[in-house]
Amino acid sequence: MLSAQESTVTSQDILQAAQRLRQSGFVNHTPLEYARELSARLGIELYQKLEIFQRTGSFKVRGATNKLLKLKETAPDSFEKGFVTASAGNHALGMSYAASRLGAKATIVLPQSVSPAKLEKLKGYPVELIVAEGNYDFAEVYARRLEQEQGLVFVSAYNDPEVIAGQGTVGMEALNELPDADILLVPVGGGGLSAGVALWAKTVLPNLRVIGVQSEASPAMQHSLVAGKLVEAPELPSLADGLAGNVEPGSITFELVQKHVDEVVLVTEEAIAEAINFYATELQLLVEGSGAVGLAALLSGKINLAVPGKTRPKVIDILSGRNIAAAKLKKILA
Repeated sequence: MLSAQESTVTSQDILQAAQRLRQSGFVNHTPLEYARELSARLGIELYQKLEIFQRTGSFKVRGATNKLLKLKETAPDSFEKGFVTASAGNHALGMSYAASRLGAKATIVLPQSVSPAKLEKLKGYPVELIVAEGNYDFAEVYARRLEQEQGLVFVSAYNDPEVIAGQGTVGMEALNELPDADILLVPVGGGGLSAGVALWAKTVLPNLRVIGVQSEASPAMQHSLVAGKLVEAPELPSLADGLAGNVEPGSITFELVQKHVDEVVLVTEEAIAEAINFYATELQLLVEGSGAVGLAALLSGKINLAVPGKTRPKVIDILSGRNIAAAKLKKILA
């Protein structure tokens, strides 16, 4: 459990993370591109933050790299102990990439449902891989046990100040390029990305509407916001596997999302499949389910696009990752 001091994340932390990542050269500054076809179809000005072009195929490398870099700077003894994490795939790739670049030891615990595409990529890194016999929640408990038994440093995929600050740099980059945005769409799972992005967004643009999007198949954060406290929700198989799982008790992301995200909407698996299909066939973009939830919400009418005084509001959608298994993509396209 994080202490109150440890749990504090500020816009200054995001600024420092951006500087740290820039100096390291480990993370790409990804493009923000105007989506002409979709803008015309939806009657808005839609800009897509293309984290699909990130080094490991998703935004997760930002938070993982920031965490390891800061520990190497400020706590070298902890850095030398090695790291353990639980991940559905993208955070695992980010951790593996950062650890390999920095010469750190890392153990990665994966749920049984891990994407074959992500697992195959992970095998290319010099890390220890453990596929747990259960879902993401089970993998997280397993990793926490290794933390205690082996004295490793646990790096949460979302419940960590440095990870959240690193993910917040996605929002910083996007809003630096489009400072007059009206609406920002961000995928929501455990809340690391949405917490960091929304914290930065509300700091620089208090009137910007930040809308989180989550799959109906794994709606833990949305259910928790409705309840006003962290609650567990059933977890069903989802195309947005990177957003799956419940939120760890005491996670600092909940209060950050509660404070800075205006609402979280849910999308169906059918809507996610339609969005993946649209990206592949109409825009020639490879986008995994977790990264396609924003478009899924737009195409299925889940987002209130009305902005006072604006006939064509400016909307940013974060395409958070591209790591989709070939077999899954073929099935969707068929």
